[in-house]
Amino acid sequence: MADGEQPFWKTKKMSQMTQAEWESLCDGCGKCCLNKLIDTDNNELHFTNVACKLLDTKSCQCTRYKDRFKYVKDCVRLTPRNVKKIRWLPDTCAYRLVAEGQDLYDWHHLKCGDRNAVHRAGISARGRAISETEAGDLEDHIVDWAPPQPHRRAARR
Repeated sequence: MADGEQPFWKTKKMSQMTQAEWESLCDGCGKCCLNKLIDTDNNELHFTNVACKLLDTKSCQCTRYKDRFKYVKDCVRLTPRNVKKIRWLPDTCAYRLVAEGQDLYDWHHLKCGDRNAVHRAGISARGRAISETEAGDLEDHIVDWAPPQPHRRAARR
């Protein structure tokens, strides 16, 4: 990027991004691939450390990304149209941040150039998630992984 040039996530609407730009927003944390529970009494959302059967918990990448819907019927495809409606995206998720008009965190690979920075920053599910096959009752695996706060994001525009 030339000096003074703004990155695409600051200059384009999500609907204007190319497929490659859209896909590059994913920080690779793996948290969107963790099972979530909603309390039917109060509609409260709870995150678990139980990963989708397709998530490689070491790399935090989907093992069947291109054809994941064939294997996981309730897998959600994030789009510019639905991203603002999905309440379970982590607070650190680039899709969520850009949709809210925020900048990416410093550890995001598009800012720092390192895809492993998300893991070193302690943001990802790496080393903290387990497979569905070893989980048992999801209620026994509720977690609260509040992100570390030193890398504050700056408001956009």
